[in-house]
Amino acid sequence: MFFVNAVLFANLVPRLPEIKDRLELSNAAFGSAIAAMPAGALLAGLLAPLFIRWFGSAKVASLGLLALGLAIAGLPLTGGWVAFAALMLVVGGLDAIVDVAQNAHGFRVQRAYGRSIVNGLHALWSIGAVFGGLLGSLAAGLDVPMTAHLAASAIVFGGVAVAVLSFLLSGPEDAERVPLPAGADEPPAGHRRHGHLAGRTVLLLGVLGALAACEAFVQDAGSSWGALYLRGEVGATAAVGGLAFVALQVAMTAGRLVGDRAVDRFGQRRVARVGGAVTAVGMTLALAVPSVSTVLVGFALTGLGVATLVPAVMHTADELPGLSNGVGLTVVGFLLRFGFLVSPTLIGLLADVVSLRGALVSVVVAGLVVLLLGRVLVTAAHPADDDQGMPPSSTPAAGPTRTSP
Repeated sequence: MFFVNAVLFANLVPRLPEIKDRLELSNAAFGSAIAAMPAGALLAGLLAPLFIRWFGSAKVASLGLLALGLAIAGLPLTGGWVAFAALMLVVGGLDAIVDVAQNAHGFRVQRAYGRSIVNGLHALWSIGAVFGGLLGSLAAGLDVPMTAHLAASAIVFGGVAVAVLSFLLSGPEDAERVPLPAGADEPPAGHRRHGHLAGRTVLLLGVLGALAACEAFVQDAGSSWGALYLRGEVGATAAVGGLAFVALQVAMTAGRLVGDRAVDRFGQRRVARVGGAVTAVGMTLALAVPSVSTVLVGFALTGLGVATLVPAVMHTADELPGLSNGVGLTVVGFLLRFGFLVSPTLIGLLADVVSLRGALVSVVVAGLVVLLLGRVLVTAAHPADDDQGMPPSSTPAAGPTRTSP
């Protein structure tokens, strides 16, 4: 599901210029229509917990992917800006709902395994994005009609999403959680208690959202500003400029592929906090020693540093007591997308006031924030295995601790 989710939209990206040309849109009109996608994600993504409660994460993720594929297939049929923007709004909303549902189900599977697997799932998303981009580029290069291309994509990959539904977990969303000990007055961390929502849970959600936004700043640094920094500050050629983004994404994917082993051995809290330090060091290297080689190494380190961050943040949010299934994931996902929305504007404003080099210091700050605030993350991928808990001094305000059975 993670792979298919990435393929569906990445498959469209190389063909977006054709839609722009067919609709005769200006750059501003095209950009505003594309912006409808994150807007739809911010709005409709909040409905994910409701759908999960009604239908379960498996059906929401599986059937949501089919709907997402069909919505993307409809984009070449739009007749103007309004229809294009409206359908992009729907695409963004469906993508956000699927994102929450597939992560919620991924954590169910992880709890059943009793060890970390979610970083590998996110790595498959990254691989799917590359595969989808190559597939879309191939279709465009062969002049395959866009309508036929995206319709076939919806049928094939949507069909795969529906076919795997029978292999997914059934039953209640909490079925794989550690059973509540008999006679316990207070549920240990990892168990749900609906109704009263403790103030520390709300506070922890905010902290987790800030951590997720830190990854948004790091990824945006590579996608929006890496090429500009290499060309403007370092003097690299246009061909080399795009390698900053490539270095970051390749390192992030590699980090996710080995992240589960690291999490099982050292704990996801320690891995995430060390990753924050690696991110800060990497971007400091890229800014302090501006050459092509050091910048590429620096951006690679920043990507490696945040490789396991969002999976760890989502896992912690999914284990918060007092929240209905999917709510923690939805809030964190909302704040992550908000970070992606704010980051380009904020860095751009800072770059105008000081310089792009100075503005990218914000990425160093993001790494340090992860290092400091990462202490709120749960340690183990499986609650029953997490015997380290929160630091004693922070337990009352930071959130749940874990105890061995």
